[in-house]
Amino acid sequence: MTDQDVSTALAEELNRIAPDVSLEDVDLAGDLREEFDIDSMDFLTLITALGKRFDLEMPEADYPKMQSFNALVSYLRDRRA
Repeated sequence: MTDQDVSTALAEELNRIAPDVSLEDVDLAGDLREEFDIDSMDFLTLITALGKRFDLEMPEADYPKMQSFNALVSYLRDRRA
């Protein structure tokens, strides 16, 4: 799975949670919650959706590794490898 595949999947899931936010308008290295204006429940919804989509466990202990769009892409790519 390529970074582009993961990025596309992440963008689709984020669009479900924050449909008014465009990827072009955010800092992909910035804090995910701030950039997409999501709260902790939205973040959990995102993680749950990604876990189901990629058939991965994404434990709470790993949440610090998922703080930005780019970090989450790397996390998913590494876990899928």
